[in-house]
Amino acid sequence: MPKHILVTGANGQLGSELQHLTKNNTYETVSFYFTDKEDLDITNVSEVEAFCKEKKIKVIINCAAYTAVDKAEEDKESANLINHLAVKYMSQIAKTQGIQMIHISTDYVFDGSNCRPYIEEDRVNPTSIYGQSKLDGERAMQEICPPNSLIIRTSWVYSAFGNNFVKTMLRLAKQRDELGVIFDQVGTPTYAKNLAQSILDIITKKYNASNVEVYHYSNEGVCSWYDFAKTIFELSQIPCRVNPITTEQYPTPAKRPHYSILNKSKIKREFDLDIPYWKDALKDALGSLEA
Repeated sequence: MPKHILVTGANGQLGSELQHLTKNNTYETVSFYFTDKEDLDITNVSEVEAFCKEKKIKVIINCAAYTAVDKAEEDKESANLINHLAVKYMSQIAKTQGIQMIHISTDYVFDGSNCRPYIEEDRVNPTSIYGQSKLDGERAMQEICPPNSLIIRTSWVYSAFGNNFVKTMLRLAKQRDELGVIFDQVGTPTYAKNLAQSILDIITKKYNASNVEVYHYSNEGVCSWYDFAKTIFELSQIPCRVNPITTEQYPTPAKRPHYSILNKSKIKREFDLDIPYWKDALKDALGSLEA
């Protein structure tokens, strides 16, 4: 039976990578409906309900999110509407219509106080409005429990599309000879193309779960933002000096976790995924930016 798949947030980093990977659709029994806020208002229950019914949607991949982490500290209502309430509405529709839902969440549900990579069952304790809104979305989805659905938490996402750390570093390097970059926040970058491919691999596999399962995904390896910036310039052969600075030297409205390394054993084991090392992924991404 053919699968009709709705992708929300289709013009964001992950949604754009999904579009790019499926533009020459080799998924013969799959039809993708890529929507963004101009096409489908995910905060409008009746609109989403009608869309899913008309298109006979069988899977929702929710890439839509309010991702302005610092702005969310003052714009709590918008963050809550998109990251929590919209997820709740889609979950209700998914359960009623028998739709599988794949929802993208974040490492910001943790406070960064761990000393080993976070597993899915670790205690959550967000330190920002953004992190709390994403956690509220997770909990709403888990409570409603649409069939065979899953939550994927990820970290430090970048892409050839949209705004992200890699593009910011490349832009600033054209304007300055040296930059100060935080060295005391440690995690793993995630190339959105790799995550998008993994999601496509997951939807082609038979999946049965009685509860909404949570999974962690990032590229392999570990680095600080300082290491990340240094590697961007080294691979791009840009002679920009990078100076390590502390979080205290670069204050932001929202508090970031100092440690956000995610343990990916569960998602690799259950879906037989081969996840690239972060430097190899970055090299691939930089090649896409140059092309």
